Amino acid sequence: MRAVGYRASPPDAGVEHLTDLDLPRPAPSGRDLLVRVEAVSINPVDTKQRGPLADPARFPRVLGFDASGVVEAAGDDATLFRPGDAVFYAGAVDRPGSNAEFQLVDERIVARKPDRLDFTEAAALPLTAITAWETLFDRFRIQPDETERGTLLVIGAAGGVGSIATQLARQLTALTVIGTASRPESREFALRNGCHHVIDHSRPMAPQLAALGFKPVDYVFALTHTPQHMADIGALIRPFGDLCVIDSAALDLAPIRQKSVSLHFEYMFTRPLFQTADMIEQHRLLSEISRLVDAGRLHSTRTQTLSPISAETVREGHRISERGASLGKLVIAGWPAA
Repeated sequence: MRAVGYRASPPDAGVEHLTDLDLPRPAPSGRDLLVRVEAVSINPVDTKQRGPLADPARFPRVLGFDASGVVEAAGDDATLFRPGDAVFYAGAVDRPGSNAEFQLVDERIVARKPDRLDFTEAAALPLTAITAWETLFDRFRIQPDETERGTLLVIGAAGGVGSIATQLARQLTALTVIGTASRPESREFALRNGCHHVIDHSRPMAPQLAALGFKPVDYVFALTHTPQHMADIGALIRPFGDLCVIDSAALDLAPIRQKSVSLHFEYMFTRPLFQTADMIEQHRLLSEISRLVDAGRLHSTRTQTLSPISAETVREGHRISERGASLGKLVIAGWPAA
């Protein structure tokens, strides 16, 4: 089968080491599905996973997480899907990735693709939707029943996670949703995805919120450059408020300590990585995302498409992601003609 990855540990994390591969087609067992991949999307985690590895058993290495496609076969213990089902999912960080014609994925982290979306549109959603949903409803424990009131600040509202988090918060809660964006086009994108207000995170945020009449805010979902925003977060969040971060960089917690702020980390790969007892929650979560899309309450955040899936387009997708100025999600669709 065709795939994109690398055969040996590269000396650095450069995109030039990604190459077209010809690999054996895997066979499903247990609760695994074998999915024929139709489209994939690029996330910052793709670029962070690229680079040297010490374990030679992990080569050749195929990257990629978000995917949509069709179930080709299922393991003996799989009960949720049948061959021919159109599905979407975000995969697992410790298994071969989605940049391949066929991928094995545990059915407990897979859901049926929304009928309203084609494969390209659907591939933009899984990883960011899981990250946003788990933050709002698991980490923050907000009730998705449209009665929760208060204020949510999403720092980086025009990115992949931010653009689905604002949709979920606007559609499923009564929170006032405030996003941040630093360019006119990202501000407009954030507003289209449900923000009530948008402020500029390239300038001090607390005075901008105060000018809007919001001081302090209840929940802060920090998605970009969190270390440099910590002083501002400390100034604008309420005592006993909630902050969730996805950055792995060291944070200065002094600005939030006196307010007894609850700090949460969100890593959407935790359930599949540790095979937690509630791993199937990601199947249920993505199934609800699919239902909300088909009901017209959520929409795909795909903004750019490259084609076909090849080393050349995956390298370009990584370069675009690393420039850090994308809106929504970039998707790569289709395989070159055989």
